[in-house]
Amino acid sequence: MYLQKGVICLLDERKRKILAAVIDAYIVTGEPVGSKTIASLPDIRVSPATIRNDMAVLEQLGYLEQPHTSAGRIPTYSGYRLYIDELMNAKELSDEEKKMLDDCLDVDAPTADALIESASKALSELTHCATVVKNISPKFSVITKVEVIPTGKRMYVLLMITSSGNIRNKVCRLEFDLTNEQMEFFSRYMAENLQGVPVDELSEEIVEQLVAAMGTYMVTLAPLLKGVCELAEGFRDNEIKVSGEKNLLARRDINSGQIVRFLENKNEVVKNMLDDSFGDLQVVFSEDGGFVIENSSMIVSKIRKDGEIAGTLGVIGPMRLDYAKVIPYLEYLTGRITEMISEEDQDDEDK
Repeated sequence: MYLQKGVICLLDERKRKILAAVIDAYIVTGEPVGSKTIASLPDIRVSPATIRNDMAVLEQLGYLEQPHTSAGRIPTYSGYRLYIDELMNAKELSDEEKKMLDDCLDVDAPTADALIESASKALSELTHCATVVKNISPKFSVITKVEVIPTGKRMYVLLMITSSGNIRNKVCRLEFDLTNEQMEFFSRYMAENLQGVPVDELSEEIVEQLVAAMGTYMVTLAPLLKGVCELAEGFRDNEIKVSGEKNLLARRDINSGQIVRFLENKNEVVKNMLDDSFGDLQVVFSEDGGFVIENSSMIVSKIRKDGEIAGTLGVIGPMRLDYAKVIPYLEYLTGRITEMISEEDQDDEDK
């Protein structure tokens, strides 16, 4: 029973079957689906006339629409939402499919982020869609080392290494050359004050406090400390990664101009949509708001570490997506990654 525009409407089992069959057929063909196509299915045992009547009711309820008077029907946003929530017959992965997905994961990846990125690239190739990754590093990484390396006259490279194995560097141009004593003090000061500090917690306020506590070294070394803060910001800014954008541009059922606008602001758009308050699996349509590509969808699944949400892996594609296939692929990969990074933690504790 459904509430449609203030009226309680009964959606019986037959109409639900017909709606699911229309969406299944449309996902495969991309063409409007007629009553004869549905009547030919083995589990639909009614006449084309009855199916036409039921499809007309589904259209009135907002689950189907008819692009042309003489054409069949195609699903609407509401139809897709009901299909995913209640009607979809998700495919059970075979042992061969599980092995194929396992082989896609880079088990020798040096970091958890690299492992997730290997899954992202594989998923992009398998689904012919774009993929999105919300990295694990900023939330779980701590600073393990900060170094300053002279590279030329008044030129220095700052190097930051985190516990997850990620490395970032930044070139700093100073107004004067540093002495060996100043560089040694800086390295020692960083080790004493920043080693073990979570990347997420290194703020401008903390850096200002560290600068103020440097005493006589404050004037000469303050620019380097500000560079350290920018390195930490770089880790956080690179938290979101979108891959396989060319797959979106190759689609004919999505507006290419909107795809270009999305790619220009992809990090900000996707970051706003990956809300940790949602459950482990989330399907977002362009009609839900916040997504700039019309007729599109994004499916995201959470990755966990020590029981906490550690990252996100997702697929961005057209609304006409094979959800019954993509969702099991996505859930399996995120489940395997969760197992693998949890096993690594247990191995570290055992050692």
